[in-house]
Amino acid sequence: MRLIYCCCVVLLLILFSEGSHGGKIVVFPVDGSHWVNMEVLLQALHSRGHNITVVRNSKSWYIKENSTYYNSITVPVERGIDKEFITNMTSSVLEFERGALPLTSFLYMVIGMIPKIIEVHKVFNDFVLAMFNDPDFLKMLKYSNFDLVLTDPSWGGGAIFAKYLNLPLVYNVRWILAKEAHFSLAPSPVSHIPITGTGYTDKMTFLQRVKNMMPNIDFNELSLSADLWLMRVDFVFEYPRPTMPNFVYMGGFQCTPAKPLPQHLEDFVQSSGEHGVIIMSMGTFVSALPADMTNEIAAAFAKLPQKVIWRHKGDTPANLGNNTLLVDWMPQNDLLGHPKMKLFVAHGGTNGLQEALYHGVPVVGIPLFFDQYDNLMRLKERGGAQILTINSVDKDNFLKAVEEVLNDPSYRMNMQRLSRLHRDQPMKPLDNALFWMEFVMRHKGAAHLRTESYRMPWYSYYSVDVGLFLFGVFLPVLTIVFILMRCLYHKVCKPKVKQE
Repeated sequence: MRLIYCCCVVLLLILFSEGSHGGKIVVFPVDGSHWVNMEVLLQALHSRGHNITVVRNSKSWYIKENSTYYNSITVPVERGIDKEFITNMTSSVLEFERGALPLTSFLYMVIGMIPKIIEVHKVFNDFVLAMFNDPDFLKMLKYSNFDLVLTDPSWGGGAIFAKYLNLPLVYNVRWILAKEAHFSLAPSPVSHIPITGTGYTDKMTFLQRVKNMMPNIDFNELSLSADLWLMRVDFVFEYPRPTMPNFVYMGGFQCTPAKPLPQHLEDFVQSSGEHGVIIMSMGTFVSALPADMTNEIAAAFAKLPQKVIWRHKGDTPANLGNNTLLVDWMPQNDLLGHPKMKLFVAHGGTNGLQEALYHGVPVVGIPLFFDQYDNLMRLKERGGAQILTINSVDKDNFLKAVEEVLNDPSYRMNMQRLSRLHRDQPMKPLDNALFWMEFVMRHKGAAHLRTESYRMPWYSYYSVDVGLFLFGVFLPVLTIVFILMRCLYHKVCKPKVKQE
């Protein structure tokens, strides 16, 4: 009996020690929509027993100080990327885009946004300086024995602290500062890989390839030394391209099967009958479009037999129909997965389009800025979406685009085919991401997967120096051969000519 008791105690200790084992992860996130998908990853890590510490600033908008699944460290700052800053920036971009020609719009996004981008980076710089100027904060980081730094590389602070702490670095990534992450590290031939912002597909004409090459700027940074890049895309959504062994694709990792809707939404959805439901959301940063545009959209919705759920926080549109419900917030993933869902009107953010793809719902896109047009182009090129530019939205154009996608069954068929391809994987994207993060913690990094090409200067990366060396070696050889052949010709051929 005593032996059985001892065995049970030992077994319980083993089980307890295995169940309680988890890594210590410090997270340097980015606010807004980037935090929305980072939060999904942190919740999953917490559920597996990992201890998570999130470093946030005192002006954080989405990142809360108190949470049940992470500890937080709040760094006092005088300014941050808050709701007011984002609202002002998006409003100015929308105002310009609506009256701009394609060329001036492109120039504005490339040049006109520079002051705003500089201001954003000054805010992030202040945040990093505030941390490095706080000796207590640095001491706490040093002696917390973290196993991993997880960060969003669209700002450089996380990479700096990974270097400072000498810890493995993992990215929740699609963007490295000013460019898509693949272009920073993976071979990216611009002959067939479109640069985000051009709006091209992987099938470009000659003139498009010329323009595609012009914005391509290569740079090497400290941030490129990350052990693992968790890419928020997959090759159902992304164009085929060269990749790297430490790139782990987790597109759609935030998507889940639909849960039951709140009763008031379920009742509204069921009232649509055979016609079904449309939802519209312009994402985290844009809660309301300009008033004249919302009136045009509302008038178009009012002519449809479908019911509409519209995330809208501005004034009620004057032309709002009885079939349209305005909400401050919606369970977007659960609505997209509802059997009565017919169409998603969206701005083209990565999160929303991945959810539409996961649930097989066709899209009418109204891109506003950044990568949104290029994201929507990927679905349009695959037959799952229509796109309206912001300056072309009126009642007739909007209604025409919506009715085309609703009435042509190919859009839904194409999106459902993409959904089947996306789901047919040996491991769920989130589980894949968690496995590789734990892999990095177990092995204290993943140096064997990390290319060292980012350390090479451009002329070495493209073997320009090797080509010049070989040219320098063979040119004298070829010159000598040419001289010898010329001499031989004069010795052998010239006398014969004279004798004749």
